[in-house]
Amino acid sequence: MKSKDVDKYIGKFDGEKKVVLKKLRTIILKTFTNIKEEMKMGVPWYEDKYYLVGLKDHVNIGFSINGLSKKEMGLFEGAGKLMRHIKVFSVEDIDEKKLVKLLKVSNKSICLHSKKKGMK
Repeated sequence: MKSKDVDKYIGKFDGEKKVVLKKLRTIILKTFTNIKEEMKMGVPWYEDKYYLVGLKDHVNIGFSINGLSKKEMGLFEGAGKLMRHIKVFSVEDIDEKKLVKLLKVSNKSICLHSKKKGMK
């Protein structure tokens, strides 16, 4: 389900970053047709498992890694204990089949935010 707030976020970018953000968003929403899309911490989040962020010269797509094996965590960049990412510099960098596999691997992760007391 597309969020108007995410539309506004993506609309702030020009050129390649805007194209990359739109493409990554489309892949997430196509892979998980009922996923909740919302703005958190100023960037688009997808059920506390994925995020998109436009940076100075690239876009990061973040993935929850909680509960994944070390081998699975090695598929992503960064050293975070709960989230890792991959950097995307251009739309040509996006390998949709590989990205869908990464999304599905990360989807196995345990969402800590939903396990916290008082959160659904």
